[in-house]
Amino acid sequence: MKRLGTLDASWLAVESEDTPMHVGTLQIFSLPEGAPDTFLRDMVSRMKEAGDVAPPWGCKLVWPGFLARVVAPFWKIDKNIDLDYHVRHSALPRPGGERELGILVSRLHSHPLDFSRPLWECHVIEGLENNRFGLYTKMHHSMIDGISGVRLMQRVLTTDPDRRNMAPPWTVRPQQRRATKTDKEASVPAAISQAMDALKLQADMAPRLWQAGNRLVHSARHPEDGLTAPFTGPVSLLNHRVTGQRRFATQHYPLDKLKTLAHESGASLNDLVLYLCGSALRRFLLEQGNLPEAPLTAGIPVNIRPADDQGTGTQISFMIASLATDEAEPLNRLQQIKTSTRRAKEHLQKLPRSALTQYTMLLMSPYILQLLSGLGGRMRPVFNVTISNVPGPERTLYYEGAKLEAMYPVSLIAHGGALNITCLSYAGSLNFGFTGCRDTLPSMQKLAVYTGEALDELEAAILPPKKRKSAEKAKK
Repeated sequence: MKRLGTLDASWLAVESEDTPMHVGTLQIFSLPEGAPDTFLRDMVSRMKEAGDVAPPWGCKLVWPGFLARVVAPFWKIDKNIDLDYHVRHSALPRPGGERELGILVSRLHSHPLDFSRPLWECHVIEGLENNRFGLYTKMHHSMIDGISGVRLMQRVLTTDPDRRNMAPPWTVRPQQRRATKTDKEASVPAAISQAMDALKLQADMAPRLWQAGNRLVHSARHPEDGLTAPFTGPVSLLNHRVTGQRRFATQHYPLDKLKTLAHESGASLNDLVLYLCGSALRRFLLEQGNLPEAPLTAGIPVNIRPADDQGTGTQISFMIASLATDEAEPLNRLQQIKTSTRRAKEHLQKLPRSALTQYTMLLMSPYILQLLSGLGGRMRPVFNVTISNVPGPERTLYYEGAKLEAMYPVSLIAHGGALNITCLSYAGSLNFGFTGCRDTLPSMQKLAVYTGEALDELEAAILPPKKRKSAEKAKK
């Protein structure tokens, strides 16, 4: 057995009927040329016949004794995993469009996972128009984060369109790193040893963490400093209580177009993502008559996983940046976002890598305490909206000869944060997944449309006519 880390266990602690803590991926494939009518049925049958279910897919939660309930539960291999339960075959009424697919994924993502089983489900969805099908996979956030999830799913696919009899995702093991001194068995002495190591590390890092905390307090008192602190965003339509039902919407843009605009404006790709989201939210809230005078803030996960680490636990830090939603002029809005993200990055870079996990817990503890105490959505939020940008595979991929056309992240929301926007790059496109509360954001699909219009507006403001024509030709 393996004990969960503190950050992974925190996702279990805030799980509730209204806030299930699972994340997912929607992949859209086109059927291979000449595929028989039974292609998907046969593929699902082969998937279910897989004998060896690898970690983390084959692990379920156990709480053996008092220590686990106080510290964290353990992962245990489920020797009798029921693949008929975990692997499901659904169909849209033909011809199923993007709207019908979004409705089905919204419904599937609203259902909590069964905690008596391994915490994942895989849904093969046939009947999508233009001879396509969907693959929606969800896993609990205590098992996996966005970066490790993309890497795990990418290892299942191939760049060879002729390859067949491929393994399903749950048979592929994450690449193992060389064991380190921190790799301990799931035992009481190991838990005590790990706790002592953590206390020593916290004592060593205390001065650096104290300095980081002081910088955030100073920034809250002096907003002109440019560093966005927790609790400085206003209470908005996005920051009330949520219910268990979800809405899901998608959008995608050519990466080359975004990179050209980023280069011309002196911004990073992440800055541009924040600009598109901030601009869409400004328009959305204006139409609702609910745009706060103060700018909305974004909580932005930052990957701190080493490049050679193929593990599946959560290894992220966090930064907070302004979305400048109070600024009406597009270029001024982008400039304010650039300044805010630059200061946030400088703030993180002053911390050694060994202190980033402790800093993340320090920064996120008010957010987690809000959820645990029931105060989430009842007081000023730590930040207004979560926005992530996850790098994905650059080359076109296939599964059983079916071409992967697009990948969309499906994320989680919680009380006090009714919207999550996660981007995933794939084969020259940046794919946006909007996950929101069905009752709080009844017209959430408009946000996807508004990001496109914000992109056109920025392009008109930045690129001269000749470059705009070149960009349009490149898009065609």
